Amino acid sequence: MRQSKTLNTLAAAVALALTAGAAQANNGFKVGDTEVTYGGFIKLDMMYNETSDGEISNFVGRDFYVPSLTPVSANGSSTSRFDAHARQSRFFFGTSTDLGNGEKMVGRLEFDMMTSNNLNDERTTNGYSPVIRHAFVTYKNWTVGQTWSNFMDLQSLPDTLDFVGNADAAVFIRQAQVRYTSGNFSIALENPESTVTKFETTTRFTTDDNATPDLTVGYNFKTESASFRLGGLLRQIAIDGVYDGVNYDDTITSYGVSFSGKFNFANKNDIRFTLNHGKGLGRYVGLNTINGAVLTGTTNAAELEAIDVTTFSVAYRHLWNDKWRSTFLYSMLSADNEVAFTGTDATKATHSYSANALYQFNPKFMMGLEYKFANREVESGLDGDMHRIQFSAKYDF
Repeated sequence: MRQSKTLNTLAAAVALALTAGAAQANNGFKVGDTEVTYGGFIKLDMMYNETSDGEISNFVGRDFYVPSLTPVSANGSSTSRFDAHARQSRFFFGTSTDLGNGEKMVGRLEFDMMTSNNLNDERTTNGYSPVIRHAFVTYKNWTVGQTWSNFMDLQSLPDTLDFVGNADAAVFIRQAQVRYTSGNFSIALENPESTVTKFETTTRFTTDDNATPDLTVGYNFKTESASFRLGGLLRQIAIDGVYDGVNYDDTITSYGVSFSGKFNFANKNDIRFTLNHGKGLGRYVGLNTINGAVLTGTTNAAELEAIDVTTFSVAYRHLWNDKWRSTFLYSMLSADNEVAFTGTDATKATHSYSANALYQFNPKFMMGLEYKFANREVESGLDGDMHRIQFSAKYDF
């Protein structure tokens, strides 16, 4: 209800400003000392999926690639499914307020419907609620609110039709934070969350028992033809409460490092890469394919054991001419599970590769076709494949 009121208020402000003849910004309007801009895009996604070992059980995994949801089964059979949605469409409002002393405050409020969990009736309305992507303000060196994690590098994300693209390897997190930036260096305190594997099962406990924020740092540097980012993560993984009837109480320290970048060529082609490694990276990579830690038993004496993870991806983008472009992508994740604790059903590794052909009709409208292959292997040695063909059309406004 609060979200709906916010949207109604913003919509009313837009209508009032336009009908009252308010001063216009380049792509918005001005109210007092604040310039308000708005924009977004409309995107259609149509996907044909074929899996080797049964059904993708979660709707999210059918809307975009989630490595942990590729089915693996000893008795599974090949399954084919077709889906279409416009849930990735998004809109935003930006603000820039003149403080009268040569300084400005900048804000952003952005929504989409991609991960909305109210599954409406696909027989008739296909309605989904907007969900917050970004809600933050920037003043001088400070950024406060919800936005991309400071541990993440946006420039390394590939040019794909899939929502993430290199989901096996990517750091892909939006969360509340306080960030300080000075030159090429940034440091942030971010919202903590722990994901813990129950002993010898695939059950996940999302504990929210942390007593300290996650600490992230980043450093950007450039050469004449490339740009790079170094990232660091230090956080606590905690469980403190009753889960499945057992009162657990333990904390461990987790850390991670990231190196990513983009090489630019004279013909506007580029290579983008990311390499991440850490002890207990958990939800920060692979869309939480691997949890941060595993419990060593099923009694209140059980402790947490961090799970080591390494991820890597590389993508080559080629511009065929001023209309056509393609991206060729490989992405992988590898976990070092302690099988005595996780059991043999735990995900050991995932990898995927994809290729696409995108046609840019004009600066505002694009259509494209993409093929993706994905594989997930568990510790028992079983694995499962997914083949996906995706068509998308996108209009930016």
